[in-house]
Amino acid sequence: MEQKTLFENTQNQPLASRLRPKTLDEFAGQTHLLGEGKVLRRLIESDNITSLIFWGPPGVGKTTLARIIANKTHSEFIDFSAVTSGIKEIRTVMQQAEDNRTLGKKTIIFVDEIHRFNKAQQDAFLPFVEKGSIILIGATTENPSFEVNSALLSRSKVFVLQPLKTEELITLLKRAINDERGFGNQTINITDDMLKLIAEFSNGDARTALSTLEMVILNGDINEKEEITVTTEIIEQCISKKSLIYDKNGEEHYNIISALHKSMRNSDPDASVYWLARMLEAGEDPLYIARRVTRFASEDVGLADPHALEIAVAAYQACHFIGMPECSVHLTEAVIYMAMAPKSNSMDVAYMYAKSDALKHLAEPVPLVIRNAPTKLMKELDYGKGYQYAHDSKDKLTNMQCLPDSLADREYYKPTEQGFESKYKTKLAQIKAWKKAHKSDKQ
Repeated sequence: MEQKTLFENTQNQPLASRLRPKTLDEFAGQTHLLGEGKVLRRLIESDNITSLIFWGPPGVGKTTLARIIANKTHSEFIDFSAVTSGIKEIRTVMQQAEDNRTLGKKTIIFVDEIHRFNKAQQDAFLPFVEKGSIILIGATTENPSFEVNSALLSRSKVFVLQPLKTEELITLLKRAINDERGFGNQTINITDDMLKLIAEFSNGDARTALSTLEMVILNGDINEKEEITVTTEIIEQCISKKSLIYDKNGEEHYNIISALHKSMRNSDPDASVYWLARMLEAGEDPLYIARRVTRFASEDVGLADPHALEIAVAAYQACHFIGMPECSVHLTEAVIYMAMAPKSNSMDVAYMYAKSDALKHLAEPVPLVIRNAPTKLMKELDYGKGYQYAHDSKDKLTNMQCLPDSLADREYYKPTEQGFESKYKTKLAQIKAWKKAHKSDKQ
């Protein structure tokens, strides 16, 4: 936990730290949030911040925005790390914030990597956010819907930060060359094409772009006038790998995830692993891929192999626990399993048919026989009358109708002959035959 340490001496710090924007006018990217008249800009400039969550990939300005807020606010500003802080530190800071509140002073708490806090740690903030002792600003690279407690999330405004565009990164790199906090006091010879190459390699990450620029300049050729010249060979050596064509928010992102999905559906493990590698090596979030594989496990495999969903969920958990690059092998296992598993889309088909009927029959009443009757009035209105408890029957089956009358003959689940589902098909046929034979027994 740090207090008022946001603007320490930047001498000898990396370029990305030295060039960190101190004002909104210096900030690169996020014009959808920080352009003139935009909500977040107005909140910051008016020093009227409410609890916020900044969600976005690395290097897009989450921490920088917090530092700009710290520079603008008249509130007490406390910088908090989810990596190094525990419950004890949280309670100490919350007590300090409570003391500030009694003195009429606001306290802003910035929590970097808030997704690393467990539920108990996040819960420790909640009462203080509710009564206004603190204004919480959290930064996360993970989807806050999954990683931030719902109670805390409902009391915060989520702002989604996007990867920087190539043009925005080029502008940032040029400023680094000309700014005295960067290389403004030196003569740097580097072409626009080289800056574009660095920007494209950085894949929307400003920190990566500045770190790469610093590396190529420090390794540039120096002449007798101490001018530094950057060559293409130097850039290629510093980058050390080809920048894959992959925009995580653009069309290619959806093209490649589609390619992975369709390759698994087509039972092609080789193509599946190739598209997986394309995404991971281009910097895709492994949790995003794991979520898509989990969807595939039910949409395209389903009950043909119920174990597929277990494999997918286990892969997601493994990715969450250890991250890249180690979790690549877990995703490979899951992707190959999906490709080799028997296929059935009966889960998706069943839901889509049921969804269609549900939307058309929103006002259809629940049959009285399967309504709960917790009160005397409900019982007098025949709620639950005639209900048959399946466990009490010899065959564990009853002829009770559970669908509304207008949909009584609907069949949504139509099992295939694939894998385990052939067994479910046989079982379902037996159930329907039993109910047909005992239809005359209906009360």
